[in-house]
Amino acid sequence: MITDALLLSARVTIAATIIIVVVGLPVAWVLARREFTGKAVIEAAIFLPLVLPPSVVGYYLLVGMGPGGAAAVLRLDLLFTWHAAALASAVVGLPLMVQAAKAAIASVDPVIENAARTLGSTELEIFRRVTLPLARRGIIAGVLLGAARAFGEFGATLMVAGSIPGRTQTVPLAIYDAVQAGRYADARALVLLTTVLVFTSILVIQRLERSGIGSSGRGPSHPAGPSKPPRRTGPKERT
Repeated sequence: MITDALLLSARVTIAATIIIVVVGLPVAWVLARREFTGKAVIEAAIFLPLVLPPSVVGYYLLVGMGPGGAAAVLRLDLLFTWHAAALASAVVGLPLMVQAAKAAIASVDPVIENAARTLGSTELEIFRRVTLPLARRGIIAGVLLGAARAFGEFGATLMVAGSIPGRTQTVPLAIYDAVQAGRYADARALVLLTTVLVFTSILVIQRLERSGIGSSGRGPSHPAGPSKPPRRTGPKERT
């Protein structure tokens, strides 16, 4: 049971992380670099999964994946599959990635990007060659946060994927099932492993944040100012 849950959680987390990066990175760039009507509404909608009860998020996903939902229109059968678990994990992990990546991109000095524009670079080239390298630490930290949150998702996953051993039962669901069945040794092993993985991710994120101080392209860390010319000394005048 433990091995199956770990392998399934790894698959779900990898798939969710890919979705988080593909969707979250462009969204973070738009929110950091563009002003438009309804921006506050879009930001609020993106961050809703952070504060809504997991059952509410799961209900919305259930409606979207059920008959008459978007998945049915696209002829996708997602309910009670690991794909549904991956999508639910991506939805709850996306806000953390967007929040961190948006702050990292906003910290990049626009003067550097404008300089690239004057040299004829397209917006995609500027993002790939200028913005992304300078904001990479914050973006990586956001991806790790989103992946850690995706790994630990429980409520929304339970509603859209269920808890089918070997098929949709991820580590959080396996812990709950083990406690309910009185298999406390399995529960302790999974709890310890989850704690170590998430704790390690947090340490890596903190290290990235510390190493990224002063490297966002805002200029030198010391105050700039005119330097005083060296004082010239010469022989004393004879009186």
